[in-house]
Order: sequence, then structure tokens, then C-alpha cells
Amino acid sequence: MSAPLLDTALKAELAGLYRAPGRHYHGLAHIEALLALAAEYRSALSDPEAVEAAIWFHDAIYDSRAKDNETQSADLARSKLTGRTDETRIDRIIAMIEATATHEVPALADPDHVRDAALLLDMDLSILGAAPDVFDAYEQAVRREYDWVVEPAWKAGRAAVLKNFLARPHIFHTPEFRDRFEAQARENTARSVERLAGQPL
Repeated sequence: MSAPLLDTALKAELAGLYRAPGRHYHGLAHIEALLALAAEYRSALSDPEAVEAAIWFHDAIYDSRAKDNETQSADLARSKLTGRTDETRIDRIIAMIEATATHEVPALADPDHVRDAALLLDMDLSILGAAPDVFDAYEQAVRREYDWVVEPAWKAGRAAVLKNFLARPHIFHTPEFRDRFEAQARENTARSVERLAGQPL
């Protein structure tokens, strides 16, 4: 039997990064929530271990003041995974990690791998479709991560991010996640945009 892509020692090392101070949302609980979704949808994934690796690494480097967190996280993944699996598979994991910057599905050659990436991105955005109180707690946690941003700039920037999602034909890429989360996600994000603007849309 081949060695696991992520062994216990590597997971412990990554968990340490996610426990860093200031990670009010992008911490270990976020990773655990995505791993739970990956387990729930495991039968829909063509390479569950690769998706799990992308989950573990996608926010490994996180600094709210930086613009290249996903790139740095992808670089860390490459350095840690080299020698554990083939380069083509590592490239695919890197593509999934980097795609979390824009939440656009990467152009991968194999349709099954495209679907894996789409499911990963949908898992990452599933918080948008959470129950209203859970979504509100998430919004507050993200605001704490950006506590260095003055309120007017925060409101403008956050509203722009949420409006971008609302402007898409679908927030979620896969039918499973659209059915489960799309309606609530649109309700939550629209409500947040209204709150940030202090007026109805």
C-alpha cells in the first residue's frame, strides 16, 4: 500500500500554522469543516486525497495584509509534497489551491479533475450558504482578521467582494452545492451588502 499523501506529521505541522494568532476564520476549524464536506462528498471525487491535500494547504499561509497568500500556500504545498507523489498530481493540487484566490474553476485536462476542483471551490464557499447566524459569525470573524482596515474601506471592499459573487449566474459551480446552498448564500450575501451599505440594494 502506498504512503499517504499527507501523513500525521505533516498534518500536525499544517495544523500548527492554522492555530496562529489572528486567524479568526481562516483557522483549523475552517479546514476541519472542509474536510468534513470532502468526506461527505468523497464518492463524487475522482482523487479524494488530492482534494484533501488542497484543503489542508489552501490557507496554510494567511496574512490579511498580503495579496499573494494563495501563491505562497501553493509554493509551500509544492515543497512539502515533492517526492510524495508525481509532479502531474502536484501540479493539479497547486492549481486547486491557486484557484481559491478567484474561485474560478482552473483549466485542467481531465473533466474528472475539473469536477474535483469545482467541488473544492464550492466547499470553500459553503459558509456563504450557512444558516444566517453562522454566516453572521463568519462575517464578524473575517472582519476581525481585517481589524487593521478602517471601517469605510472595509465596507467598500467587503461589499465589492460580495457583489461579485451575487453578479455571477451561480455562486456554486456544481449542481450538488447549488441545490444545497445557492438560495441561502444569495440571501445571506445580499443581506450583508445591504448592511454594509446601510441601505437596501
